[in-house]
Amino acid sequence: MWGSGFVEFKTDYAQTKHLAVGAFVNSDDFAAGGNMWRVSCYPRGTKIDGNNDYLSVFLELVSKSKNVKAIFDAFVMSRDGGIPSACHSGRCVQVYPPPPEVSNKWGFHRFVKRSDIELLYVANGWITIACGVIVVQNDPFAMPPSDIGKHLGDLLDCKVGTDVLFIVGGESFPAHRAVLAACSPVFKAELFGSMEEATMPSITLQDIEPTAFKIMLRFMYTDALPDNELRDCTIEMMQHLLATADRYALDRLKHICAIKLWENVSVDTVASVLASAKAYNIPKLKSKCMDFFAMEKNFKAAAFTDGFAVLLQKFPVLAAELRRKVGI
Repeated sequence: MWGSGFVEFKTDYAQTKHLAVGAFVNSDDFAAGGNMWRVSCYPRGTKIDGNNDYLSVFLELVSKSKNVKAIFDAFVMSRDGGIPSACHSGRCVQVYPPPPEVSNKWGFHRFVKRSDIELLYVANGWITIACGVIVVQNDPFAMPPSDIGKHLGDLLDCKVGTDVLFIVGGESFPAHRAVLAACSPVFKAELFGSMEEATMPSITLQDIEPTAFKIMLRFMYTDALPDNELRDCTIEMMQHLLATADRYALDRLKHICAIKLWENVSVDTVASVLASAKAYNIPKLKSKCMDFFAMEKNFKAAAFTDGFAVLLQKFPVLAAELRRKVGI
């Protein structure tokens, strides 16, 4: 939630320019975001600044509130037409009130040079500073973030209520049929349809990498990839995960895998990644790999990798398309 307020602060510069360094004049109090504020102008700068070449501007929280996050904008208005200056303006984002060592104000010590004020901004002895305050308010009824992923992840870890066991590469993975069916139309057909697996307490899966299945299972429960598993995840393992996601029609996981593969693509891996993009129908990843190949220095290096030889063998049509794109 946001709350805002505005004040047009006019001061008689002909009178105030002779004030002592550190002396200030205040605007009228104004409201913004349920709090009262005022602007202080130091025509000859502050003592903190150490010289009197600049006019200083600060925002003070008048209300006795705590931890108020505010955005403070200030602009000097031109002498002709009252247009905000693009050169002499400032913005700060701070939490009010400041700590005691900062005094009770936030703002700009060197807001505008006094010589510029007299040259550009004084009209009939007066200057105008437009000030705005935007308060970022805490919503007392703010919705807490969803934690269903954590709860389902805990359910997977503790194995309470599991009703199916998957055997993958000699490793066992207990799971809940309903959760898998809710996430994957393939699992729904296998576990609740007319297929043999619907009545089997234990299902052996072939041609799946156990680690990839484990990561996929965690993703289905939590809608997130486990950081500890991904830290040392190779391109090859990410390709196994992509294949598993494609097998069970997990489009979001496929998309994430495609992003991870592209982020780690190199001349050594681009042919292999391109083959995966073609095999699992990911047009955007395929297009990016083709563009990567089309750069002459990349093609010359990638053409001598084992992945390129496999690409030529498995996807001759794709290889021909690549040659046309590269121009050979």
